[in-house]
Amino acid sequence: MILVVIGILIALSINNWNEKRKIRDSEIIYLNNIKRDLQLSITEMNQFIDTHYSLINSANTILEHINGKSVDDWNSINKHLVDIYTWKSFYLIDNTYQELKNSGNFAIISNDSIKNDLLNLDLLYKKLKHTENHWNKVAEQTLYPGSYENQDISSMTSNYLYQMSNGKMGVFGNLSKETFGEIFKDQKQKNGFALAILDFGGMNGTLLKMIKKCKKLISLIDNELTK
Repeated sequence: MILVVIGILIALSINNWNEKRKIRDSEIIYLNNIKRDLQLSITEMNQFIDTHYSLINSANTILEHINGKSVDDWNSINKHLVDIYTWKSFYLIDNTYQELKNSGNFAIISNDSIKNDLLNLDLLYKKLKHTENHWNKVAEQTLYPGSYENQDISSMTSNYLYQMSNGKMGVFGNLSKETFGEIFKDQKQKNGFALAILDFGGMNGTLLKMIKKCKKLISLIDNELTK
């Protein structure tokens, strides 16, 4: 009987060890995938930060002209305007995190610091999307109505495509003050460009915090993988 009991205990112990090994193997796969997602996200965030700084410069340039600075190059003005009008949303690369959360396997991550920082990163992302939504509403109320009603959108977009494709698409055209309607007299447009500076600056502040959090997570994951 003693031998039988010992045999059962050994079998249970081996089975438990195998289960723990399987869980650990799965955790390692998840951690490596999370690390990959974070690295890709950092690259994307750096690109968006550079783009936002460019948009802030564009908004400042337009405001200078609205405030009286003369225009020497309408093609440059057009690029600044269309860049702002066609801004893009940022989307975090978090497929692995979403899979863990939606499948109920989030508990498989044994390191509490990694779990907490993933949750904090998700909160920062939600803050970023809130700022994006605010800017989208601002643009819809201040920039888009005036551009749709008063500007020659066809000529502007054709010129923009020509500039962005080095002449492979669109038509350079002959832009003039009339192409842009009453933009330099429109208080709503002026307010919109001012708020663009504020909101794109806010987005960059959040993105920088997210990059810092991503780098910390990568370091925590590296330490965990070496155990």
